[in-house]
Amino acid sequence: MSARVVDPGQLAAEFRHTLRREIAALPEPLRLVGVIAGPHGAARTYAEYTRKGCEDIGVQFALQNVERLEAEAAIRKANADANVHGILVYYPVFGTEQDRYVRDLVDPTKDVEGLHSFWSRCLYENRRFYDAAGTKKAILPCTPLAILKLLEAAGVFDPTAARPLEGRRVVVFNRSEVVGRPLASMLSNDGAEVISFDVDGPQFFSPSRPPIVKETSIDRAAALANADVIVTGVPSRSFERITAREIAKGAVCVNFSTFANFDGDITEKASVFIPRVGPMTVTMALRNTLRLYHNTRA
Repeated sequence: MSARVVDPGQLAAEFRHTLRREIAALPEPLRLVGVIAGPHGAARTYAEYTRKGCEDIGVQFALQNVERLEAEAAIRKANADANVHGILVYYPVFGTEQDRYVRDLVDPTKDVEGLHSFWSRCLYENRRFYDAAGTKKAILPCTPLAILKLLEAAGVFDPTAARPLEGRRVVVFNRSEVVGRPLASMLSNDGAEVISFDVDGPQFFSPSRPPIVKETSIDRAAALANADVIVTGVPSRSFERITAREIAKGAVCVNFSTFANFDGDITEKASVFIPRVGPMTVTMALRNTLRLYHNTRA
């Protein structure tokens, strides 16, 4: 068996085709402001992909290059501008806990990445809408949302189940507040049993309602051997790559790290391998921009 390798660029193109048509029908230009501070390579790359994505679908994009101590003023200015519909901050700004403060500076009604604590509460409480009438959809963080869309395209979701990931066992290596932890919650909200690994040890995200997270003693070997889906995002070359002998035959494997977290032999045993997520992350940011626009006018 050889794994089917999924190209995120192809799925992103399908979403962009729909976005392009919807944006063209708006009564005014859709405007997105990016704020970037410092020379961080990955952030610069993400900003360039954003620019290209905006050009492709007709979004007006303005990138603000600032010193890190100027980021707060740039965000507040964009918050106050009625002609700005979305704000995307490229992290790290400080690379410390201060970035949590920066994330909460962004007006949640313009927070394209869904990282404001308002959106985090919606996610962790599994609230899909944030208004009483159920007309305004909550914003989900871009990379976790991109991963879910890729898993759906890979055939992991069961559309006939009460929850589309009911009965699925998922392992996630990464529990950052930006990707890994929200991803684990989103997966369990959709019915999956999730084992989340990071340097502080494993946790179990139960698909129960309300959601329950608890410590677990399961080790890497046992978790991988029983997983239907494995998602990795460890930003380190020292991470011990996951090999074909560790996984169950037919598992779906997703790598969202800038480093290879899977060994080259993984395609010999996996049913689907998704080697990167980037193009879908940018596309979900643009999709969120349009959703924010509609939410403020609903």
